[in-house]
Amino acid sequence: MTTPHNIYIHVPYCASKCDYCAFHSVACNPDWPGYADKIISEIKYWGERLNHSAAPTIFFGGGTPSLMPTNVFIKIMDAIRTNFNVLPDVEITLESNPGTLDAARLREFIDAGVNRLSVGVQSLNDDELKFLGRRHTAADAIKLIEIAHNERMRVSGDFIYALPNQTVSDIEKMCHGILNLNLKHASIYELSIEPGTPLAARGIQKIDNELSAEMYETIGRIMLPRYEISNYAVPGFECRHNQNIWNGDAYVGIGPSACGRPHINGVWYEQENEINPIDDKTRATEKVITGLRTARGVALTPDVINVINWDFVDANPNLFIRNNNLSLSSKGMLILDGLLVNLITDRGDNG
Repeated sequence: MTTPHNIYIHVPYCASKCDYCAFHSVACNPDWPGYADKIISEIKYWGERLNHSAAPTIFFGGGTPSLMPTNVFIKIMDAIRTNFNVLPDVEITLESNPGTLDAARLREFIDAGVNRLSVGVQSLNDDELKFLGRRHTAADAIKLIEIAHNERMRVSGDFIYALPNQTVSDIEKMCHGILNLNLKHASIYELSIEPGTPLAARGIQKIDNELSAEMYETIGRIMLPRYEISNYAVPGFECRHNQNIWNGDAYVGIGPSACGRPHINGVWYEQENEINPIDDKTRATEKVITGLRTARGVALTPDVINVINWDFVDANPNLFIRNNNLSLSSKGMLILDGLLVNLITDRGDNG
């Protein structure tokens, strides 16, 4: 039986580059027909390689996918439907920025299959948006969310916290502002200052770790239930695409800078610039790393059990077993990177 594969489509184009962004994206006037041809060629390749496998989710990420002309989006979706078995309840997410969609264009995307919209809000404060190098205002973001809600879409908003000079009180205000938007899903990320970005060039420094931790705990106290380190949702409104990947399901990346973990004839592959097989221990280790990011935790399947340092688990109060999953405490989510150093055993098994 062919393994189902979630599909990620990378759209690398933006109207402008944000000051914090270290992702692979370019601000230009794209050759959309040329981009579509390359994407469709990759779709055909993977459809054949994966034996037209089922596609539970499709995620258009970027960049700014909402800049894409809808006729290009329709061609790409037609190619996916031709080369994969797109399931009837498929989740199709489009990442978007305020100012790139009006009601008419959003309706065209919906007619082409999009049923979940991720809006790059980043802040509800116009001064903070200017600091981040965003092109839109808070009002622009609120308008797009309202348009999507009027279309009865599943809507998520992306936000950034831990900006210089922010206080815990500012974070409380941010959380209440998000809840007032009636969003059922929000992704809230700590600002990171990456080398080579305009923020780094300006000498902006990351805020104090203790203050950042206090902000994180404040978000957890006020926001929707946290189901992953940076993601919050009303139960039933989680992002299925990301959940599937965190849970260790197979996925394929299409487009520049896209990566994947396809599963072909019983073998896992690392798909980045090349496609290389990876051994069972490596794949199990990846499942631990991604699964522990979630509130549910990582399922204790035999391959996972064999890569875990159980002496460390027994001695650490931030790790616990529930419903045959290894999970983190709230504090554990704050220090996951530090825990992983000791959690993964160097041996092939624990026997």
